Amino acid sequence: MFEKLFKLSENRTNIRTEIVAGLTTFMTMAYILFLNPSILSATGMDKNAIFFATAISAAFVTIAMGLVVNFPIALAPGMGLNALFATVALAGVGMPWKVALGAVFISGVIFVILTVTKIRQILVIAVPTSLKRAITVGIGLFITIIGFKLSGIMAVTTAAIPPTVEAMGKSGGIVPLQFFEWNIGMGSFTNHSMLLCLIGIAITASLMALRVKGALLIGIVVTTVIGIPMGVTHIPENAAFFALPDFSNLAVGALDIKGALSMGIWTVVFTFTFVELFDTFGTLVGTAGKAGLIDKDGNSPKIGKAMLVDAFGVSFGALMGTSTVTAYVESAAGIGEGGRTGLTAVTTGVLFLMALVIAPLATMIPNAATAPALIIVGVLMASSVLEIDFHDFTEGFPAFMTFVLMPMTYSIANGIAGGIIFYTLLKVLTGKAKQVHWMMYLLFALVVIRYLFLSE
Repeated sequence: MFEKLFKLSENRTNIRTEIVAGLTTFMTMAYILFLNPSILSATGMDKNAIFFATAISAAFVTIAMGLVVNFPIALAPGMGLNALFATVALAGVGMPWKVALGAVFISGVIFVILTVTKIRQILVIAVPTSLKRAITVGIGLFITIIGFKLSGIMAVTTAAIPPTVEAMGKSGGIVPLQFFEWNIGMGSFTNHSMLLCLIGIAITASLMALRVKGALLIGIVVTTVIGIPMGVTHIPENAAFFALPDFSNLAVGALDIKGALSMGIWTVVFTFTFVELFDTFGTLVGTAGKAGLIDKDGNSPKIGKAMLVDAFGVSFGALMGTSTVTAYVESAAGIGEGGRTGLTAVTTGVLFLMALVIAPLATMIPNAATAPALIIVGVLMASSVLEIDFHDFTEGFPAFMTFVLMPMTYSIANGIAGGIIFYTLLKVLTGKAKQVHWMMYLLFALVVIRYLFLSE
């Protein structure tokens, strides 16, 4: 059955190799089960509900990738995209999380349309490599900031600035982030959570340096255990470590599509769509190329089908109650173990499904234990800065503006917009207009229109 379904012999592999590869992939990306609840709970969502949505969406979409496309690539709620989600739906400040889920669902529908019409492939080609790398760097910085805030290393206090009636009207009654004064400083070493995080960083960084598989997951577990005598990790009395999650507060189907359409948040939808666009393409091409499934130019008859599964996965994840589901670069770990077919992905998906029974354990993990993993992931993403050509100012400056504007303005959308504007402008002014894809000019016009005529 497996031979016929996954064409194991044709791909020069066997059942044992594929299962081991699937287990390896799961071990390297299982940290998302613990990190996602920590990040998204800032929106007011229930941690148990987020854990359930994370496990279910990762399981079913990954299994679909294996069965439909026969690719050894796993998917789950994406790092960076969940940071963006938490930012726009920050409890008491941003839009309601149900509306944000509606925006994610809409972006998934847009993905399906873009994929079927093959516009998605054109957009990926149109945006220059330097900006793609800069987007990754900027999101990495965003994730690091979240890790610092969760752990207490970065102390943030806010003071509300009364917005105008006009501004409140444009934001649908939600107080925009710009009407809060942010004071940022260093946390106190008397804070046990901060100390635990620093210990966790040392442990996780050491495991990463030693190239230990599953370093992030191991780091989270060990740090959580150390937090027990420190009084940071709290174990409830009569706690059941292995049981099905509490289904009473699940967010399945709780998304507010109507609200998303009526609140003037198309900028948010655009940002979800834009970031996911390049994140998924790069991961699919990079990991599939390593497995020998596509050529050096990224050509394969299966890539389009893989993008379609990914697109449906975005909307499915929103329906389950989580941020954007995307392909994971950690899939390369399983491929490195010999995974070549969809059986690797199916194995990983089944393991995510089985992980539902550890939900009570996951909700006990303190933010100080997951923060180190966020910071490490931020480092890994920020390393893409090495692939940007700063010797060419027309490439380096737009990239710099992209990844600096993101954390400085607390907006991934602003960073992407800045990169598009300065890249197009500098290329034209230096006589290199032919290096700019026609789609970039269209994006340039859309960004200018958005900020000049549609800004809130």
